[in-house]
Amino acid sequence: MDTALIVDTLLSAPVLAFAVAVLAGLARFDLRLPDTLPPILSTFLLFAIGLKGGRSMGGASPLELLGPLVAVLAIGVVAPLVAFAVMRGFVRLGRVDAAGVAAHYGAFSTVTFIVTIAVIEDRGLPFEGLLAGLLAFDFIGIVVGLALVGAAGGTATRGGLSGTLGRILRGRSIAYILSGLVIGALAGDARLGPIDPFFVGLFQGALVLFLLEMGAIAAERLRTVAAVGPRLVVAAIALPLLNGTFGAGVGALIGLSTGGVLILAMLAASSSYIAAPAAVRLALPEADPALSITASLGLTFPFNLTVGIPLFLWVATALT
Repeated sequence: MDTALIVDTLLSAPVLAFAVAVLAGLARFDLRLPDTLPPILSTFLLFAIGLKGGRSMGGASPLELLGPLVAVLAIGVVAPLVAFAVMRGFVRLGRVDAAGVAAHYGAFSTVTFIVTIAVIEDRGLPFEGLLAGLLAFDFIGIVVGLALVGAAGGTATRGGLSGTLGRILRGRSIAYILSGLVIGALAGDARLGPIDPFFVGLFQGALVLFLLEMGAIAAERLRTVAAVGPRLVVAAIALPLLNGTFGAGVGALIGLSTGGVLILAMLAASSSYIAAPAAVRLALPEADPALSITASLGLTFPFNLTVGIPLFLWVATALT
């Protein structure tokens, strides 16, 4: 593996901001942002990503969209199945808790996606901007994860899968991305030019601030790692490697660029700690949220930012 590639990724401002915030949090320094700021930053980042994706999708043909859509469908089905099997067979969780964790690992981490885009752009790598639209399909993995309760012989989820799906699709994260996609696709490059200084020029700075907050939250979760057991810790590191490898392979198979392969790898490797917890809480109230959130935010998210992105960037470069 290219050592310089790893160093460059780790020394990028967003990753450094997250790492510094984690260390500061573990040392009991308070780097949490004011309560009103993280929602504003997340809104900005999600909408900006939507605009970028819509701008690219506006000129894409249906044939160009087909491959990525099939790929995200495959990831949405395979990732939660792998997570459920690992949680049941290796970690030895009950079917309800295993399904709750699987739903988290079937969904996508928006922040991991945003950091991946930032790393790709910082290195000047080619990528398919239309892939931003794939974030709107993270409900597939959540629904598959929740459906595993019934498949394993459990009771139906509270409110049914259709009700849960409706709540996910109407959630703010999806709404901001879809709004940006529509505006970006309809406006086009020329009309979006005047707002580029805001949504493009300020993107990296907003991301750095947001990752300070995420690092502080992750540090709080890391303090609870000992309580969840060593098997869950191992699984939270193994799952991004397994699912990320599948995502990279799918991306290479459909002929994506180096950046595109990396994006699919990181979408598959990531786990949700925003949309999925809300959906699992509604559909599986008996599932233990500490297991899912500690694994997803306290372990997998830091691993992906510090190890996963440079690792799968190397894999994507080798495959393309």
